[in-house]
This record gives sequence, C-alpha cells and structure tokens, in this order.
Amino acid sequence: MLERIGPFTLLLARVVIGIVFVAHGLQKFFTEGMTEVTKGFESLGIPLPSVAAPVVAGSELLGGAAFIVGAALPFFGVFLALDMAGAIVFVHGSRGFFSQQGGYEYVLVLIAVCLAVGFSGGGAFALDRLWRRDRPLAAVGNAR
Repeated sequence: MLERIGPFTLLLARVVIGIVFVAHGLQKFFTEGMTEVTKGFESLGIPLPSVAAPVVAGSELLGGAAFIVGAALPFFGVFLALDMAGAIVFVHGSRGFFSQQGGYEYVLVLIAVCLAVGFSGGGAFALDRLWRRDRPLAAVGNAR
C-alpha cells in the first residue's frame, strides 16, 4: 500500500512547493513590481540588484511552474535551493534561526524540500517521468 501512496505524496509536495514559489514570483513581478524589488535588493546589499531582482522573480515563477508539472526537477530543485541560499545569506541569516524573528528556519526547509523533490523523480504525473528512457510509459507515477 505504501508503494502506491508514495508517488502521490511526492505529487502533493511538488505542487505545494511549486505554488509557494509561483506566488512569490508573481508577487515580485505584479504586486511589488520590479522597481520596488530592485530597490529592496539594493538596500539588502544584493549584488547587481537590477539583474538579480528579475532573475530571482523569474526563477521563482518558472521554477515553481516546473515543480507543479514535474519538469526538469533536478535543475529547478538546485536552482530554487540556490535562490533560497541567497535569501539566507542576504536576508535571514543575520536574524537567527526562528522564522518568527525573520530567521532562516522556513527558508532552510524550502532548500531541503526543493532538493528532496528535485531528486526524487517527482512522483505521480511528473513530466520528467514521461521522458525518462529507463522507464516504460506504463510506469508513470511509480516512484521507485
């Protein structure tokens, strides 16, 4: 029974984390706007803020969407984990561990989940499982 549930738990994790990243990317692009995000990045001491702001927003939007559909998971898992590592270095690291004080607790969880999901195969309905050559099409959704 656990073998049948496993792919769907990965699907759930993948979609939820994808939604979180898509929401943050959309927020940066459309709620705050690139001008404000760039100013914020500049005030945080992030290098090349006018380049970093759209790259971060775009990676969150595109990476989140890729997680939702299960495409290029190892690449986007690492890319999003690096994005969050930057958030620790430039924002949360100096504020301690706990998220209630603005610390890196939540961001650290996102790093771990991005890497775990990124290298898991994606579970049920992941596009990555469709184009893997070592699996027949009938095995889609099989997490083993």
